[in-house]
Amino acid sequence: MSQIDSGTLYIVATPIGNLGDISFRAVEVLAQVDRIYAEDTRNSIRLLQHYQITNSLHALHDHNEERKINEIALLLAEGKSLALISDAGTPLISDPGYKLVRTLSRQGANIVAVPGPSALIAALSIAGIATDRFCFEGFLPAKKQSRLQRLETLAKYPQTQVFYESSHRIVACVQAMISTMGGHREVALARELTKVYEQVFRGTLETLSCWLAEDNYHQKGEFVLVLGGYRGDTSLTGGRMDSEQLLSILLAELPVKQAASLAAKISGLSRNEAYKLALMLQQKDH
Repeated sequence: MSQIDSGTLYIVATPIGNLGDISFRAVEVLAQVDRIYAEDTRNSIRLLQHYQITNSLHALHDHNEERKINEIALLLAEGKSLALISDAGTPLISDPGYKLVRTLSRQGANIVAVPGPSALIAALSIAGIATDRFCFEGFLPAKKQSRLQRLETLAKYPQTQVFYESSHRIVACVQAMISTMGGHREVALARELTKVYEQVFRGTLETLSCWLAEDNYHQKGEFVLVLGGYRGDTSLTGGRMDSEQLLSILLAELPVKQAASLAAKISGLSRNEAYKLALMLQQKDH
């Protein structure tokens, strides 16, 4: 059994969906600490009940984090052992806890990581996109103009970029990426990772937009977007022609297979991606 140290704050990673993904060490730590702080106690209680953990559970979220810092510092000074968990995954990664850890670390508190699940790393591991260099951008701004401005600053980054997104903004997010980076950019979208209805889409931003539009079901859940880095301007006329625009022109003159084949050669899309996009465009026109 893991040894719990007094006067220590444990930052504990918890499952992002499948409850079986928690580590043995995480269960042991949560079962032994004097108090657990959670982003949403209503959500976390289900995890604790599943593993028959009955320790004291308290809320720590964006709205009360600053008020809780002194309370937690005093408990640690008294020799209490504490744990911080988020709704899912590794705390502080697009979740509360940064202010707490920063303040306590400056005070010399003992802070220990209990590593485990992370939607960011899980998505990268299955995306099929370069992982030697990547940056995590979290959630993009909610407002359209701010979102576009942020993406414009990232448009020519050569490294892979990872974003989190919610169901009510996923379509707008992908459209903003197409507007600023072009529909040809390589992307993987992981939906509902480790959950019953997990899905992974791999293709381009343009084909992803079509995939999202073909079924409202594809727009539900929690998303991780893994975006390929900038590979230089391979444009036809000063700026790369949008894949959908190119196919629309070709479909007006050629059968679907020929149009898709030619579009793939011109745009950099795979033949399969170009064919799928051509079929979707043809269906829209009928």
